[in-house]
Amino acid sequence: MRAMPGMPRPTFTRSLLTPTRWPAWLGAGVIWLVARLPRQWLMGLGRGLGWLVQRVPSPRRHIAEVNIALCFPALSKDEQARLVDAHLRDIGLMMAEFALGWMGSERAIANVPVTIEGLEHLEAARAQGKGVLLVGGHFSHLELCARLVSQRIRISGMYRRMDSAVFEWAVLRARLDYAEAMFEKDDIRGTVKHLRNGGTLWYAPDQDMRSKDNVFVPFFGIPAATITATHHLARLSGALVIPFYHRRLPGNAGYALKLGAPLEQFPSKDTLDDTARVNACIEDMVRAAPEQYLWVHKRFKTRPEGAAPVY
Repeated sequence: MRAMPGMPRPTFTRSLLTPTRWPAWLGAGVIWLVARLPRQWLMGLGRGLGWLVQRVPSPRRHIAEVNIALCFPALSKDEQARLVDAHLRDIGLMMAEFALGWMGSERAIANVPVTIEGLEHLEAARAQGKGVLLVGGHFSHLELCARLVSQRIRISGMYRRMDSAVFEWAVLRARLDYAEAMFEKDDIRGTVKHLRNGGTLWYAPDQDMRSKDNVFVPFFGIPAATITATHHLARLSGALVIPFYHRRLPGNAGYALKLGAPLEQFPSKDTLDDTARVNACIEDMVRAAPEQYLWVHKRFKTRPEGAAPVY
């Protein structure tokens, strides 16, 4: 029986050193070195990468264009195009922030400017003996902001295994250095047990998972296939659901993090309504920093029966 919840700390095996995995080690080494740069240099590198991403032709531009046109129909074509360009530039910063979030030193993380509001909501939940679901969205800085908030509170996370065995070993070890636990996305039993024991779990239910547990609820007014896990985890564990907002501030001002008030009367008896409420929370987060949301994901790939594809 494991002493700690969730995934155990991965062990190193000789199979990780096979020649076919050397390129992955090279990539992991580059990320480790990049994470050692002074933060201003690191962000400057990210902006340079963003400049390239914006200008290099890619199918991802089309995905972002479609998503932004669907979600922001009130914007003019020029305004939509500017938002697409801003988002693609943000992808470069995302690469830098993932490097820092995964492999930055404790000293480097401690030097990142950050403000955190709403910790009183978490403290109140803990005083009641309640677990907490911190519900966020897929923003470019999600990994870094999860690590930043972990400086103040013990959190756990849900994740999907990486295809590369090398990156799975390296990144899971890095996450377990700051997270209380990491749960695979299908480990519902372990996750519920952790929440029942008063744990705090961060996860983002805003991607099209093409799962049997999807329902169609609005996201910016568009029917979006959305997993119902937030409702079920709250129902099974009794955990409170707290929206977790985070955005990057202009220049080198750092990050603003906010824990919202727990969603009232959640979960209800209506899975569809609860899932729509979660999407509405994530919409609010996106509107606060639209260029920082992951528009290159095919959020509307799964369509209601009879609806035409959009990509």
